[in-house]
Amino acid sequence: MSEQNIVVSCNNLEEKYGFNKVAKQASGAVMYQCGDAVLLAAIAIDPKAVEEDFLPLTVQYVEKAYAAAKIPGGFIKRETKPGDFETLTSRIVDRSIRPLFPKGFNYPVVLTITVLSADPSVDMQVAALHAASAALYTSDIQVNQALAAIRLGKIEDEVLINPTLLEQEDSTLDLLVVGSGSDVLMIEMCVHASENSEAVQNSNELEEDEFLEIIDIAQSAIKQASSAYEVDFKIAKKEILELELVEEQEDETLYKFIEDNYAQAVSLAVQSMAKSERSQELKKVRENIMNALEEKGEEVDKKLLSKMLELYKKAVVRSLILEKSVRADGRALDEVRNIDIETNILPSVHGSCLFTRGQTQALVTATLGDAKAAQAYDLIGSKNALYETFMVHYNFPGFSVGEAKPARAPGRRELGHGNLGKRGIEPTLDLRREGTVRLVSEILESNGSSSMATVCGGSLALKAAEVETSKLVAGIAMGLVTDGVKHCVLTDIMGLEDHDGDMDFKITGTSDGITAMQMDIKLGGIEAEVLKDALYQAKEGRLHILNIMEKALVDMNPSSALPSFTTFDIDASHIPAIIGKGGGTIREIIEQYGVAIDIDRDNNQVKITGDSKESVEDAKAFIDDITSAPVKKQMVYEINKQYAGKIKKIVEFGMFIEMPDGFDALLHISKVAKERVNNLEERYNIGDNINIIVLEQKGKKVELCTPAYIL
Repeated sequence: MSEQNIVVSCNNLEEKYGFNKVAKQASGAVMYQCGDAVLLAAIAIDPKAVEEDFLPLTVQYVEKAYAAAKIPGGFIKRETKPGDFETLTSRIVDRSIRPLFPKGFNYPVVLTITVLSADPSVDMQVAALHAASAALYTSDIQVNQALAAIRLGKIEDEVLINPTLLEQEDSTLDLLVVGSGSDVLMIEMCVHASENSEAVQNSNELEEDEFLEIIDIAQSAIKQASSAYEVDFKIAKKEILELELVEEQEDETLYKFIEDNYAQAVSLAVQSMAKSERSQELKKVRENIMNALEEKGEEVDKKLLSKMLELYKKAVVRSLILEKSVRADGRALDEVRNIDIETNILPSVHGSCLFTRGQTQALVTATLGDAKAAQAYDLIGSKNALYETFMVHYNFPGFSVGEAKPARAPGRRELGHGNLGKRGIEPTLDLRREGTVRLVSEILESNGSSSMATVCGGSLALKAAEVETSKLVAGIAMGLVTDGVKHCVLTDIMGLEDHDGDMDFKITGTSDGITAMQMDIKLGGIEAEVLKDALYQAKEGRLHILNIMEKALVDMNPSSALPSFTTFDIDASHIPAIIGKGGGTIREIIEQYGVAIDIDRDNNQVKITGDSKESVEDAKAFIDDITSAPVKKQMVYEINKQYAGKIKKIVEFGMFIEMPDGFDALLHISKVAKERVNNLEERYNIGDNINIIVLEQKGKKVELCTPAYIL
């Protein structure tokens, strides 16, 4: 097939796609260009299917340092492990393209997106999604849909489609929508705070109705773009590789046997209150079925039996919801699990919160640091290092789900959940805050939506650490079960409902609106009416959780480990006195009271931070004494007039003399006498009074001599 170069102009983007030019041995490849950004997306497939019933898809988004004309920093001068942005982008692409593969496609697929040339004005996530989609759509894999990604921003009241990165900096909305045709497949959203001099924060939450209007704009843009891609890329489409789709292994006789004889047992097992109990009860049911079949002399395939039992269990869960509006744990469809909150339970931590919702439990801690504690990071389009002063780190140990699994470095899931928590909470932080804040969420127990427990616990941990925030933020995970005709939206889903349901929709927000969201659709799309139902049901659940969180604030006691600080204004003329000669005064205050002192010369402010309120107040009192003293003003001396001074210090090249106004001036050794003096210490002592004559004065610089030098 000959080389094809296709230019597509759509939704404020002009993109160039080069097919059959590079990576020709891959199943599909494209050289993508937008502006000066050039990306290579290549797909490779293993024609041998895995035994497990899942799609083994691996997405790798890789940024090369040379793409920005840089050499990697550090000891090793080559790219090593991926940065957070690379990992999060890989995760976004994975979640977007996974629904496009046909059911039963169990062949290992590796998609690699390499940034070969960077452009600081190009949205690299949109570029990566479009490059990935083009490579997949034109490959020999059985995928017949092209994706389109739309980034939407909002400046004042104007909604922007695919804003430039410069426009994104001024936008109060960051909404990424990915879909195909009329179907929305993935949503990532957060709001950005705007500066407000009269308030701590204006977090610009998005109301549900406004969000639906913006999604409608995105859907129209997606439909237009994805249709254009499918038409334009057809000439580059490869011949489909003949791969057998793995049919779901079913045994209708075995399924009917379970349904006829163990319906009640499965139903009771499904409705067991605890996750561990449910698992144990289902194992017992499986053993009973095996024993019954063996007694009848029938051969039992344990793997097939487990599969049929799982299918029947899923049918029972969905039937209870769709036909009886009953969930496995007995809750109503819109009911939130019981919530328990404890704050500042860790005595040596700045702020802590143990947030328990049903069988999901997060211990979230807040640690305060100065600006030096910020996390430095690089973006490929940025020339200088950037600094992250608010961090959310999420940890998911194996014991949280009863697994004997050793601790490992954070994976994509941990980074993704931490990032979602950060995006949900950050809009409520004061833009003008100083220092660094780190939240760490330790998941101690998990049965659905531990990331949303992280948001709730994190917002409360900030309050426990006395970090100023505009509002509390709560998070809730929504689910969906549909048979194509009827649908039921589920509030606060647990693990079983996530596994057997059709949607995972996480929403964070305050009492005034949405701050962030993440949605993945397992159906291949979602209708506007279903999305609206999910949004408003989520709002009810969010307000319910926020009400409980507000009550937890009433009895909150401050942590004894919380550092104290104070910031106050001073007159610029007092700064030299606070610092002292050679920094001696400020060092004395720091050592005596065990505090840290930062002086902002631009704003004439002093910030004192210490381990206790008492030490901070004592240090401030010391500084107040200094600043309350009248400010010394240097005299204007009469030239050639004699004055009385005192020797403060003797050095090799002269003596420092304290003048009548208290300021020091240098008497150079050459101006002590007419004849050369070799050793001043033989003639003078520190503290001696001495008569001097002012020869010249230029500002603070005063030139002196002795009467002996004149005579």
